[in-house]
Amino acid sequence: MPHLTRRRPDRRLILLLGALAACGPLGTDIYLPSLPAIAASFGVPAAAAAATLTAFIAGFSIGMVLYGPISDAYGRRPVLLAGLGLFVVASVACWLSASINQLIVMRFLQALGAGAASVLARTIARDAHEPGEASKVLSMVALVTSVGPLLAPLIGGQLLLLGDWRTVFVALTLFGAFCSVAAWLRVPETWPREKRANQAVLQSFAAYGRLLRDPAVWGHLLCGGMVFAAMFTYITETPFVYIQYFHISPQHHGRQLSEHALCRPVRRAADDFRRIDAVASGAALFVAFACLTGWGGLWSMVAGLCCVIGVVGLLSANCATDLMSRYPDNAGAAAALFGATQLAFGALASFVVGLFPGISPAGMGWTIGVCGVLGYVGRVLIVRGHGREALALST
Repeated sequence: MPHLTRRRPDRRLILLLGALAACGPLGTDIYLPSLPAIAASFGVPAAAAAATLTAFIAGFSIGMVLYGPISDAYGRRPVLLAGLGLFVVASVACWLSASINQLIVMRFLQALGAGAASVLARTIARDAHEPGEASKVLSMVALVTSVGPLLAPLIGGQLLLLGDWRTVFVALTLFGAFCSVAAWLRVPETWPREKRANQAVLQSFAAYGRLLRDPAVWGHLLCGGMVFAAMFTYITETPFVYIQYFHISPQHHGRQLSEHALCRPVRRAADDFRRIDAVASGAALFVAFACLTGWGGLWSMVAGLCCVIGVVGLLSANCATDLMSRYPDNAGAAAALFGATQLAFGALASFVVGLFPGISPAGMGWTIGVCGVLGYVGRVLIVRGHGREALALST
């Protein structure tokens, strides 16, 4: 298919790109109410079931780093279609998994496929429109994508009424098949051959090395990454804490996850992210206190978690914007590194919280508390970096 010339926004294409970008959040959130059922089905502890989420996050993180440079070298459309094909095949394999280890491996592969859809949907939206329109289109894509975290847990809880946990993967298979057919028919190639470079992958990895040598970059990664890790700690652990410890039904838990998603601000203004991080760190420490002491019970934890989750999008957007402004010549690599690191921290946090024995809020409290402290360390590194730059400019 010939590549697309830049033109005014196509609402149908925007809806499709939003659905593609939602593959990752949907693949994560829709099966959360099923985690206790998965553990019971295979006769394994909660930590083993939670490892399926960790594997998904790890695969998604790796995919984010790889697919951008690969599509720069070989084009957007073939890489997107290959990723969607992998997502569908892996979803079928998850559905038919005979052991927890097989499910973990298939979830990793499923996430690799979802990574292509999520990353390239935004890249295609940027390619296909003039710079003045691109930001508006990306905002509309983000708005469509935000529907996934709102509806996915609710849908996942209702699917358990229709069958066992495998029903969730049947739904993901059908969703992936729909996206594959729609992408084949409707998504054009947006990256012309004359702009492709076979060395793009190597150049991008060299840029990653330059970024990681800057302490201020690590400040941004910690600041944005730790709030993401706190959110994934919540995503991993609350199915067990809410359903098994506080005896909330899976359907009610799905509704609570959807309500928590409403805490996320839709508008992403250029606010002072250092102040936002202070709010996130303070809320994380409050959650840790509530979980470890039991003060206020469930609703105290819910209120604190809502504050943490409420700033995830805003803090992440502002950290990423400041980081890309710091490295304008490597903005793509900076954005990919930031996104991949967020997911890596999320995977690490979901793994660590699964190591705590028993079903109680304690593991969630300790993990989110550490995230709050490390997030504040990131804020300090950013402030010092900006201070050195201001001093250099004044001399």
